[in-house]
Formats: sequence, C-alpha cells, structure tokens
Amino acid sequence: MSEKQYNVLVLCTGNSARSILGEVLFNMLGKGRFRAYSAGSKPAGRVNPGALEWLKTNGYDTAGLRSKSWDEFAVTGAPEFDFIFTVCDNAAGEVCPIWPGKPATAHWGIPDPAHVEGEEARRAAFKKAAEQLARRIQLFMSLPIDKLDKLTLKEKLAEIGRLKD
Repeated sequence: MSEKQYNVLVLCTGNSARSILGEVLFNMLGKGRFRAYSAGSKPAGRVNPGALEWLKTNGYDTAGLRSKSWDEFAVTGAPEFDFIFTVCDNAAGEVCPIWPGKPATAHWGIPDPAHVEGEEARRAAFKKAAEQLARRIQLFMSLPIDKLDKLTLKEKLAEIGRLKD
C-alpha cells in the first residue's frame, strides 16, 4: 500500500526567493510523499539570482523554476492542495483565492534574504532562509498527518511557524 501524496503550495508575494526555496525543498525532502508548488500574489516575473545560486551550490535542480501567480492554481484543472504555507508576512495578510478542498493553512514567516545588502551577507541570508525552511519542512513531515484531526493539525502547523530558528 502506498502512502498518500500531499499537494503543497508555498506562497509569497513575489514568488522569487523564499517560496521558490520552499517548493524545491519540499519536493526534495518529501521524496515523493509531497508534491510542492510555489506562487505569489504579485509575482516578480523572475526567480531571484540569490535563490538560484543557493540551490545550484547545494546540488538542487533549478530547471523549470519560474515566478508565477497564484491565479494559475485557482482555476479548474489546477492541483487541489492539502496544505498551503505563506512564508512572507505580506502574503499572509492578503486575501487569497478560494482554494478547492479547504486545505490546511499556516504562516511560516521567513525573513526576506533578497533585500539584504552586500554579497556575503545576502549569501548568508539565503543560507539561513533555506535552513529555516528545511527545519520547518522536516518537522512538518515528521507529523502523523493522517492520524491528526484538523484542529490538532492546524495547531501543530502554527507551532512550527512560530519556531525561532
């Protein structure tokens, strides 16, 4: 018997850095148990070079990554999500589309590495953002998702989002 595959959407306003990192990390760490996508309310139109650099430097495939609107995922035929995570404070406060299936949602705010000044400081900020996301994703993946009721699951997701990494 195979495990259920969960669809995850990682949201940020620009969909150029943190949400892109989240998409890639979920897909790699999830090892087929999770299928992740990312999007933004106001997509930047390109993936941040710092995110691409961190991903490539750490051996992650960047083929096909692009900045995209959440509108792509709010149409008939789009994947139905089990979980939606916002990773920037702006996206968390925005009015989101109505998602079919009533996915569990949580805010996992991560400081934006794209706005850090100085090359070395920016590299360090991308590394920290990726490490924070990876830690939260791993904690999430360790939950017995199929055994938790919706309220308990929502509380656990919120707890993970409040972690001070």
